[in-house]
Amino acid sequence: MTARAGIVVTGTEVLTGRVADANGPWLAEDLRSRGVDVGRIVVVGDRPDDLVAAISSLADHDLVLTSGGLGPTADDLTTQVVADLRGRTMCLDPDLEERISAIATGIARQRGWDGDSPAFTAGIRKQAMVPEGAGVLEPVGTAPGLVVPASEDGPVVVVLPGPPRELQPMWTDAVDHPLVREALAGAEELRQTTVRLWGPPEAELAELLRDHETTHPGALDDLEVTTCLRDGELEVVVRHVPHAQPHTDALLAALQERFGEAVFAPTGERVDDLVAEALLAADATVATAESCTAGLVAGRLADRPGSSAYLRGGVVAYANDVKTDHVGVPAELIESVGAVSEEVAVALALGVRSRYDATYGIGVTGVAGPGGGTAEKPVGLVHVAVAGPDGVEPRRLMLGGDRDHVRRRTVVSVLHLLREVLDR
Repeated sequence: MTARAGIVVTGTEVLTGRVADANGPWLAEDLRSRGVDVGRIVVVGDRPDDLVAAISSLADHDLVLTSGGLGPTADDLTTQVVADLRGRTMCLDPDLEERISAIATGIARQRGWDGDSPAFTAGIRKQAMVPEGAGVLEPVGTAPGLVVPASEDGPVVVVLPGPPRELQPMWTDAVDHPLVREALAGAEELRQTTVRLWGPPEAELAELLRDHETTHPGALDDLEVTTCLRDGELEVVVRHVPHAQPHTDALLAALQERFGEAVFAPTGERVDDLVAEALLAADATVATAESCTAGLVAGRLADRPGSSAYLRGGVVAYANDVKTDHVGVPAELIESVGAVSEEVAVALALGVRSRYDATYGIGVTGVAGPGGGTAEKPVGLVHVAVAGPDGVEPRRLMLGGDRDHVRRRTVVSVLHLLREVLDR
């Protein structure tokens, strides 16, 4: 059995959703790449009893990682809790205090803080308190990390800061610590393959997995297969040890045979990257005219570095006069068929393509909700279109969910429509 690690993410702001947890998933994927299986990610608030319970629940793992709770304030309790759990006295490290002080006073000068105040000095000292016998990981911000040895109550604990920009480089240093290397000595290669599909319902994927198990008895026993439906895309992730590669290959072949072109990313590429690479390969450009998505399509296209090579620009055409004045949609067309219509989506795509001198134009118009729907044009109805050298490709979407879901799903649908047009 491969080495197993558990992750404890601390912070009431994370627990309540005010801050999204970026550390747990990042650490889990990094550990997976090192052949370490992550058994659990636990999120707890800034309460000592909950933190104690979370760390204690991972006593059967080979390694525990914590993130957060290392700052100078009273609710930063992780170091003390871990020291108590492992039966180690907290001691001041004078050299570490000096190094933290140099960093902190430099920050104080930049921000105009009083670096000589008693509170500021006390915060520095608090962060320089180290459990006896623990290894110190040099601070990236002001908070050092720690490697706390195992005890009869549980495994080695790696204590890491909360900000991802501090945690990630510090974890890279932590994996070279002798206690961490020893804890992860049982790690073996864990391979992972991701396949993405567009179009088939989740029920068809579930049926394929059942059929595959029937025709290949035991083939899935050595695989960890997870599926996820996200904004209309089906994602299949297969994790396995090397000797199970033939079983993975057989499953991937079954997916390809059953779903064909719906498997748009057999090796896990994002639709954003496929669209960008296709535009670059064709030396093509794109422009957008968006109503209900209000620039989200253009923003998604611009997320990728180097997007200026293919993204010409876009118009947020919410009001009808903006559709007419800035994109060239005829006012009489809007008057006759309404703003939410295939005809207006097509006119938006053609108009922005012409006005921005782009190879492809994208038009989006719809009813994102929660209000504004009618019996003829209900909430969730969206018309999109892609105009290019070979004509216009319109699509009618009928999407469920709240306003955010309708808008996000529309963006993904548009990207896939553009991908399909570029593939022809």
